Amino acid sequence: MRIIGGKFKGRRIVAPKKLPIRPTTDFAKEALFNILNNQLNFEETSALDLFSGSGNISFELLSRETKQIIAVDQNYLCTKFISEESKKLEAGKVKCVKSEAIKFLNRCEIKFDLIFADPPYDYTLYTELINAVFSNNLLSPDGLFVLEHYTKTNVEHPKRYNTRNYSGVSFSMFDNK
Repeated sequence: MRIIGGKFKGRRIVAPKKLPIRPTTDFAKEALFNILNNQLNFEETSALDLFSGSGNISFELLSRETKQIIAVDQNYLCTKFISEESKKLEAGKVKCVKSEAIKFLNRCEIKFDLIFADPPYDYTLYTELINAVFSNNLLSPDGLFVLEHYTKTNVEHPKRYNTRNYSGVSFSMFDNK
């Protein structure tokens, strides 16, 4: 995995093979961050990375000097890896939480400017996940919720305003409007 932008641009991070992950491809990640660059001032952004896996998105946010990053994954090896790599970058700003995503959302009391979720492709609780973000009022007024999913997965919700497709990967975007 390679960091594509920011102060750590070009740095490679090698995740252990034993992690149960499917990182966002560089192609899709680059497209996503082109969108985010036009919508966010990262240095003033609080971000939540759900199903963080290898930390691919968290490290991109860290590289762009995002103010606050919380990475949530239910796998201890994933949160441990992200925490260790964050420290190696001498930027231990990523707070790692071992938790199932919906449980975390239901007990969280922080508002985020960006919520990114990349559940496994066989995930079936998309509606519950989206509803947990909005029913718990976790998105700041101008915030953005991005849900990565397999292109053939239908993600319908009244708060969804856009979906972008990139070679089998889709990013559905939601806001408070």
